[in-house]
Amino acid sequence: MSIGLARLREEPDRIRQGAIDKGEDPSIVDAALALDGKRRELLGESDRLKAERNVASKQIGEAIRAGAAPNGPEVAALRQASTAAGSQIEKLDAELAAAEAQLEESMLRIPNPADPDVPIGDASANVIVRTWGELLPREAAADGESWIRRPHWEVASSLKMFDLERGAKITGSGFPVYTGQGSRLQRALINFMLDIHTSEHGMTEIWPPAVVNSASARGTGQIPDKEDQMYVVPRDDLYLVPTAEVPVTNLHRDEIFEADQLPVRYAAYSPCFRREAGAAGKDTRGILRVHQFDKVEMVFFEKPEASTEALEWLTARAEVILQRLGLPYRVLLMATKDLGFVQAKKYDLEVWAPGVERWLEVSSCSNFRDYQARRMAIRYRPEPGAKPELVHTLNGSGLALARTVAAILETYQQPDGSLLIPEVLRPYMKVDRVVP
Repeated sequence: MSIGLARLREEPDRIRQGAIDKGEDPSIVDAALALDGKRRELLGESDRLKAERNVASKQIGEAIRAGAAPNGPEVAALRQASTAAGSQIEKLDAELAAAEAQLEESMLRIPNPADPDVPIGDASANVIVRTWGELLPREAAADGESWIRRPHWEVASSLKMFDLERGAKITGSGFPVYTGQGSRLQRALINFMLDIHTSEHGMTEIWPPAVVNSASARGTGQIPDKEDQMYVVPRDDLYLVPTAEVPVTNLHRDEIFEADQLPVRYAAYSPCFRREAGAAGKDTRGILRVHQFDKVEMVFFEKPEASTEALEWLTARAEVILQRLGLPYRVLLMATKDLGFVQAKKYDLEVWAPGVERWLEVSSCSNFRDYQARRMAIRYRPEPGAKPELVHTLNGSGLALARTVAAILETYQQPDGSLLIPEVLRPYMKVDRVVP
């Protein structure tokens, strides 16, 4: 379950409104309440019959001890009543199991209500929280002459940094092949991001599997909400990861932390696979909408009272990467309908790409509160011997590479057709410029 039955019973109106605010069907809340009522009714009837059967069994022993014949009519009547109760119990328990399974499925389809400070509405209600850096214009001046910054796919083509046509031949559209210095740039970015997050931000590096089982996908909320967006290996009932969030958060499924172990903060690289790479016909050029891309992910496990502040710190760590790369960006607080099914609060980081004159999302930083932890039974003891409580989980891209690469190509291209390498990446790439 994701919400918890106690909360469903105590706050049905808020949970129903939370679904409406996210653009989801609120009737699932009423369906879950009805199933909960049916379950409780069946459970009560089953318990009543079990008590009656226990009484009948006790009466059989008492009758025999009092001298009644074991095969006599008095004992036979009591045994018949016990058997009848047992048959009814067996039927009720089957109905109860079915009701509980239906309730579990309904609960998984209730979205996580947004935090109170999240703006209500669609993408038009998103709030720009802050910006950083100076936006470069598409038309610039150099040596007294104007020049036009090219889109990233033209820069990459002239410098032979990726090959979209051969990627499409190998697999299909949306699977780019990085070549030469483009491949090296990918590797440099991954190493740079992991080094900053581990050495400076104190995160533990994880190298997770690129496929997960259905329990893992269900735990983070990919199913039953995003099945159509995931690549499936049906023969083995496995899913290719859409983000390292899925395997890394599941590291601690069904585990209990001690209070002094928290917070636990990870940084992980993984390839990411998404079937739905965007609206048909939109952003099909270049690498803005792809089915496979690389990403460094940050995943946090926090005490509930610390998760609000942790989200701000997490977001700032993603900003550090953009600042070190010298890429202008903005931070948006996402509105309810642009938030996502499982997030309680989310910031998006968008980088400026002057070649296409657009903001490109390169990171989403989210607080899930206890929504994922309840699905995965990830808990902690507030103090030794105390009853375990649910942790809060958070994650954020730190960063997604495809669009970060696009922004670097468009920001650092030069009038002579070369590409300057951001200073922080030069120790990794062993060059400071890529030339045609």
